[in-house]
Amino acid sequence: MRRLEASIITTYRCFSRCERCHIWKHPARRDEEFDPSLLEKLPSLSFCNITGGEPFVREDLEEIVRVLRRKAQRIVISTNGYLVEKTVHLATRYPDIGFRISLEGLPATNDALRGMEGGAENGLRTLRELQGIGVKDLGMAMTVSDRNACDLVELYRLSRSMGVEFATAAVHNSFYFHISENAILKKEEVTSCFERLVEELLGTWKVKNWYRAFFNDGLIRYILGQPRPLPCTAGTDLFFLDPRGNLLPCNGMEEGLWFETMGNLLDRPFEEIWTSEKARAVREKVRHCPKQCWMIGTASPAIKRHPLRPTMWVLKNKFKNLFP
Repeated sequence: MRRLEASIITTYRCFSRCERCHIWKHPARRDEEFDPSLLEKLPSLSFCNITGGEPFVREDLEEIVRVLRRKAQRIVISTNGYLVEKTVHLATRYPDIGFRISLEGLPATNDALRGMEGGAENGLRTLRELQGIGVKDLGMAMTVSDRNACDLVELYRLSRSMGVEFATAAVHNSFYFHISENAILKKEEVTSCFERLVEELLGTWKVKNWYRAFFNDGLIRYILGQPRPLPCTAGTDLFFLDPRGNLLPCNGMEEGLWFETMGNLLDRPFEEIWTSEKARAVREKVRHCPKQCWMIGTASPAIKRHPLRPTMWVLKNKFKNLFP
């Protein structure tokens, strides 16, 4: 049976004022966003990430979740966690879904980078309240840049102390950020922080952390401009659905390099789009994509498809961690 993952971009609206993303300067109109009933056309999914923008600005998010729970084996919502009551209310209705709270570092750093006073406080409060009502699938997510790399290991340690997962990304550019200047210039300083994180992950006795160490080692390669450790399977093992109903191979495309949709779900059935000549042409572009992105949304399916190399890396580096 085909294992397929999806990310549902519910909206291009957001009330954060992030430095690295200017989506807040270019908000989409509500009447451009898909109706939740459109999601009935999706196939069965092994995993679904609900993202944005900020998904909790959609008043019909609960209906979106209701439809996707019939489609996906596992659902995780990516959010800044600022709307505590809304988040907890949804989790009370659906305690089996997961949440990843985006934090750009410790409180002072986070609030400065997001341009939103009290953002970290609300995000951490959301995590604690979700834990209090019994939600199990919880985590923090941090996008690392020159300005917040020094908080990386400390935020990871905070996540461990709280008993939640910790996801990472390196700052990058994308078509919906409305900015193309994101870059890591202090490469040695930032990669050193990632190296410390890799060591701490390998130093635990949680197998999942060892594979996270492999992923973070891939982020080091990405920052240094090296090829991604595994081939990208965007548009094959996963897809993105944007707020206007377009099926995209990923969310890392840049219009200055290339940007293609596979088709629009408003116009045609999913299977017809997925097996079309246009979709095959998009997959060919993915195979020759110059960006060499290494983000968890595309890396995770690649690791599942090609487990040998990550496993050999884990065995080798765990041994080195035990016997330096």
